[in-house]
Amino acid sequence: QVQLVESGGGLVQAGGSLRLSCLVSNVIFNSYSMGWFRQAPGKEREFVVADSWRESDTQYADFVEGRFTISRDNAKKTVYLQMNNLKPEDTAVYYCAANIAGPIGRSPTLFRYWGQGTQVIVSS
Repeated sequence: QVQLVESGGGLVQAGGSLRLSCLVSNVIFNSYSMGWFRQAPGKEREFVVADSWRESDTQYADFVEGRFTISRDNAKKTVYLQMNNLKPEDTAVYYCAANIAGPIGRSPTLFRYWGQGTQVIVSS
């Protein structure tokens, strides 16, 4: 079955950077739309970025403000989230999500498959 495994989370000071990775197994990766969401304690899951399986179709949440970049390596079946200039409010569990040949958008319901999440903590 489809499996998503995130890695790369950790503790970082405000202004620092992290790169999250999500390895996707048992798929034809370039046919999948990919997304990153996050969930802070006591809050709902929040859209961060989505990248369509079609080229040149990427959506970012407004709060990203140019600080985050999604990229993918189809050969490695991995999607990355480069996060720069991190802020304490970026603290959350970050989830990778996937859907085959699907449209992208801000709703978690657009993505069928999910990873287990990786914790990001940004200290002030």
